[in-house]
Amino acid sequence: MRPSRTTWWILAAWFLLVGTYAAVSLLVRPGPGLTSFGDIAQCLVPLFANAGLLLNAGSPDWRRNAFWMLLALGCSLWMAGQLLWTYFEIYLHQPVPNPFAGDVIFFLHVVPMIAALALQPDQRQADRGLRFGYLDFTLLLLWWVYLYLFIVIPWQFVRPEVALYGHNYNVIYLVENLIFLTVLGMLWLRTTGPWRVVYANLFGAGSCYAISSLVINVAIDQQTYYTGSLYDIPLVASLVWFGTSGIVAYRICPDPGPTQACLPSESQAVAGRPPNEGVWPARLAMAAVLSLPLLAAWAVFASEVPPAVREFRLRVTLASIVPLTALVFFRQRLVDQDRLRLLAASEGSVENLKRLQTHFVQAEKLASLGQLAAGAAHEINNPLTAILGYSDLLIDDPTAGERAHTIGEKIREQARRTKTLVTHLLSFARQVPAERTLLDANAVVTSAVQLRGLDLRGKNIHIELHTESVLPGVRGDPNQLLQVFFNIISNAVDAMEEVGGGKLTVRTLRDRTNVVIEFSDTGPGIQEPHLVFDPFYTTKPVGKGTGLGLSICYGLVQEHGGSITCFNRHEGGATFRIQIPAVLALFPVRDATPVPPSAVKSS
Repeated sequence: MRPSRTTWWILAAWFLLVGTYAAVSLLVRPGPGLTSFGDIAQCLVPLFANAGLLLNAGSPDWRRNAFWMLLALGCSLWMAGQLLWTYFEIYLHQPVPNPFAGDVIFFLHVVPMIAALALQPDQRQADRGLRFGYLDFTLLLLWWVYLYLFIVIPWQFVRPEVALYGHNYNVIYLVENLIFLTVLGMLWLRTTGPWRVVYANLFGAGSCYAISSLVINVAIDQQTYYTGSLYDIPLVASLVWFGTSGIVAYRICPDPGPTQACLPSESQAVAGRPPNEGVWPARLAMAAVLSLPLLAAWAVFASEVPPAVREFRLRVTLASIVPLTALVFFRQRLVDQDRLRLLAASEGSVENLKRLQTHFVQAEKLASLGQLAAGAAHEINNPLTAILGYSDLLIDDPTAGERAHTIGEKIREQARRTKTLVTHLLSFARQVPAERTLLDANAVVTSAVQLRGLDLRGKNIHIELHTESVLPGVRGDPNQLLQVFFNIISNAVDAMEEVGGGKLTVRTLRDRTNVVIEFSDTGPGIQEPHLVFDPFYTTKPVGKGTGLGLSICYGLVQEHGGSITCFNRHEGGATFRIQIPAVLALFPVRDATPVPPSAVKSS
């Protein structure tokens, strides 16, 4: 198998950077030339490391971007310390002092790398936001600064002792690197897939750096180190390894898609563990705050140091408690706000679930009603056919008298009307396909108002119709929609009769892509608006209402792809609102309706 182009680039980088540095270190004698070469080379190698790491900082996942940028920030801080080192050796032409002012920069460059590991970019899970990451990084940075001030700084400024300074610096720096390697090793061992390879390379680079930095620091304390020596080869190799780790990750780790952003990682799916986002930073925050009083107690009761050092450590501890505690409390407040937000979202989801369950119950009731209606309609059809047949025989019988013919015609008319209603009932039960045509909603509403208005003579009830002049057409069954409108008007009339009369206003209008028909009455209103569409729900006296009218209307409107709602008005009475999708490109021709002409406003 031939090596890929990426492999050749990685090998070229190792040969050019590490191989060249090693060759110069072996072949060139110690002196100003070797020192200048070593300083310049060690300033340029972090640039290669940053270039390789930042290749991965352009993904759609902010956690992955932050991970690689924090690693690059660690390399940049190391380069800043090296630039200060180079300033002494090349620009000032003098040995780097010990203690070195840039030691704190070298020490703190590992902090962003530890913060990067807390992000766990291999986990594809729901984001909690960047604000938690900022707080966690600030908290971690302040804690390590406190440790440096507590352990190292006293032997540099309070009670200068080079030996103790070097020893304490090496110990705390080694502990910091070991923490970084421990967390990185845990991620490497528990991860599978491409990220296992990435973590393995980062672990190798970190191990190489930890060992080389420890050896260099010991050599500096023993005054055997010089820039460009063989001590620097593992250090240069570690930085090149960091860069090649980024190149490897860019090649083998695909960007997470939008559908994967909230899924658990492959390792979690295998191990069956839920995501634990936020656990590490929270534990680090608790450990940071708890460590301050413990270290202060140790400084007072257990450490054998000069009083000036002890007093300095106590002051540093007291000064650090305030910002660290404030950050912890602020982080907890953000966590509480996030939990309240999640609680509100959960409550909304529960309400939506209850509403969905109500719709399912409504659908089940309508399905049961449809089956019942279909069975009853089939049973009614047989005697209706016989009634129609016998009425035709009675009308066509020449021996029957005029009165018999009149009665036969009335029987046939009522039987046909009943058969039409049975046909509509079968259509509602989806036993008979509805006839969907392009129709004018104004014409259907007008027909329903005129039909119901014939029975209002002598009653203190008025119906007013307000139609929009230019209304798009709707596609539906005119008989079914006429049944819906007629039923709603009848219910409004019955409600207003209970209070001695009133006015019903019927209005049609266009609302975006829907045709809207509103029926507003001045009656007593609706007792339970959320139940009126349930089958068999009625507030009428026993024997006067069955509770099926509005449930049938609900089903017919749903069949037309529309919606029907009702609510009580503030000024009194109730409003039923029907929305039916409009056919916007087509405006139907208003044709004559076979309904006897009648005044729209009846009394």
